[in-house]
Amino acid sequence: MKNIQEKMLFLYKFSRAPKQIGSITPSSVFLAKKMLEQVEWNQVQHIAELGAGTGAITRYIDAVNLQRANVMLFEKDALLRGQLARRFPAYSCYADACKLQEALQDEGIEQLDCILSGLPFFNFPQQLRDQLMEQITTSLKPGGLLIAFQYSQQMKKQLSSLFDIEHVYYVPLNIPPAFVYVCCKRV
Repeated sequence: MKNIQEKMLFLYKFSRAPKQIGSITPSSVFLAKKMLEQVEWNQVQHIAELGAGTGAITRYIDAVNLQRANVMLFEKDALLRGQLARRFPAYSCYADACKLQEALQDEGIEQLDCILSGLPFFNFPQQLRDQLMEQITTSLKPGGLLIAFQYSQQMKKQLSSLFDIEHVYYVPLNIPPAFVYVCCKRV
């Protein structure tokens, strides 16, 4: 029942703000697993998830985060952010990924080892994309990973100008099918 409620809430949020939400349904378990298997969890101390939504990916972090890395969640929608804070009390929740650096200062973290992103970058105006990318690149340590899913390859050019793209995976078992970009911050 909870899964149906989550999907209905997600659909409702999409109908109200499609450019912010980006999809009609939460990410699939296949997409979550593909993203999380790219992380070297035994080497991660600090990680952030941007656009955590209903927690479709977040819920699988505990299963793989055996070293108990510090997890920060970012979700713009206040209702979804409140639900994330209740469901994942060990993780800190923030509203604005454009203020990633401020959040790191609040947490006393110098840089992140990894950033997971479900933000629909291509739906955003270029100025917002640039602002987010600046926050991401500044916040990641050299050699750190940005693992982002997108529904097209239209962000590939911008991502490759900022990162070394180590791999792009296609995940057909998701609605809609998605591409997972594994990007490494240049040293």
